[in-house]
Amino acid sequence: EDQPVQSGGGSVQAGGSLNLSCKGSNYMYASLCMGWFRQVPGKERELVARVNRGGDVTYYTDSVKGRFTISLDDAKNTVYLQMNNLAPEDTAMYYCAESWRLYAGRCSTKTDDYTSWGQGTQVTVSS
Repeated sequence: EDQPVQSGGGSVQAGGSLNLSCKGSNYMYASLCMGWFRQVPGKERELVARVNRGGDVTYYTDSVKGRFTISLDDAKNTVYLQMNNLAPEDTAMYYCAESWRLYAGRCSTKTDDYTSWGQGTQVTVSS
C-alpha cells in the first residue's frame, strides 16, 4: 500500500522558518485534497492547512494565518508547507494527509475525511 512520504522539519529558534514537503501517494485515482495536520501529546490532531487539487483554494487555521503557506505542485504530486515566524506553540509532530472527499466541491476540514497519511515529522521551536 502506497503512503505519502514527508521530508523537512527539524528544530529552529522562535522567529525562524522551516519548510515541509510531502509527496503524495501513488494510487490509481489522485486525491482531491492534501492537507497538513499537527499533533502534540495529549491533544487531538488538528488541521493546519489544506489545499485542493489545482492549488487555488486554501484553508488555514487561525493561528497560522499570515505565517504559513501551503502550496501544491500537481505535476510532482507534492504538497509543501512553508512556515515562517515560527513560535514555540508551533512545536508538534506534523503530518501530511490526503482526502478523496469533497463537500459541495470543497475540501474537508475534518480529520476523519483524510485517509492516507504520511509518516510524520517533528517540528520543534525553541524560545
